[in-house]
Amino acid sequence: MPKLPLERLETIANDIREDIIKMLEHAGSGHSAGPLGLADIFTALYFDILKHDPKKPDWPQRDILLLSNGHCVPVRYATMAHAGYFPKKELMTLRQLGSRLQGHPERTRLPGMETTSGPLGCGLSQACGMALAMRMDEQKNRWVYVVMGDGEQDEGNVWEAAMLASKYKLHNVIAITDRNNIQIDGPTESVMPLENFKDKWEAFGWHVLEINGNDIDAVIDACAMARAIIEKPTMIIAHTIPGKGADFMENDFNWHGKTPDHEQAVKALHELRTLGGKIRSEHE
Repeated sequence: MPKLPLERLETIANDIREDIIKMLEHAGSGHSAGPLGLADIFTALYFDILKHDPKKPDWPQRDILLLSNGHCVPVRYATMAHAGYFPKKELMTLRQLGSRLQGHPERTRLPGMETTSGPLGCGLSQACGMALAMRMDEQKNRWVYVVMGDGEQDEGNVWEAAMLASKYKLHNVIAITDRNNIQIDGPTESVMPLENFKDKWEAFGWHVLEINGNDIDAVIDACAMARAIIEKPTMIIAHTIPGKGADFMENDFNWHGKTPDHEQAVKALHELRTLGGKIRSEHE
């Protein structure tokens, strides 16, 4: 994809958030907080970081992007539509019977979707397998990116994969943890404390970067630094605001698996279109 200026990337991220609200309201089910918080990361990935081609989704030289916490897939669907993988109008079929856009992504349904994800904790293991295969095939200029939730790291499978990636020095694995501090049952530090999160990953032999995940420039820079690390895998801990852009959703774990009703969707869209009241919306 051609590189775009930061201002354009920020506009795309905001448009993606609007689409997420519309999709979820129309579907009447799904997850709100995580997808809204991840919009900047997915914008950075699809419009700057990844080597990919929407017209050739199976291009052999593409980078791989996995979404481990599959319930956050509305943000990936919306971003893929904006990137040109399928028509934007199809977004409104989210979670409908027969739709390609199911509540958790299915690999065979949609071109450019690399894995089916639903069971939490599996994405990093899948990424390690793909990275090892790339090494066996001597593919030196491809990376496997995997976006993970912080709550899913209660799963032991994550840490088994972390050990394997460290043992085999899988520098072509770049993991991004959405550190939004919430999961379906409450704050992560109440459900199953993760801190000191950075120290844990470093103890497992990873190179660790810590950034503001709602800063698109920071996401782009962190991935560039990760690609320069040649002796170990990299974990990017991306601190995000769950529900970002809709102040009544932000940092509230109750919105993890909840969708807005019509009145709430109207309010959220107004906030997004006016940047929280900072500008006048053309829809007014």
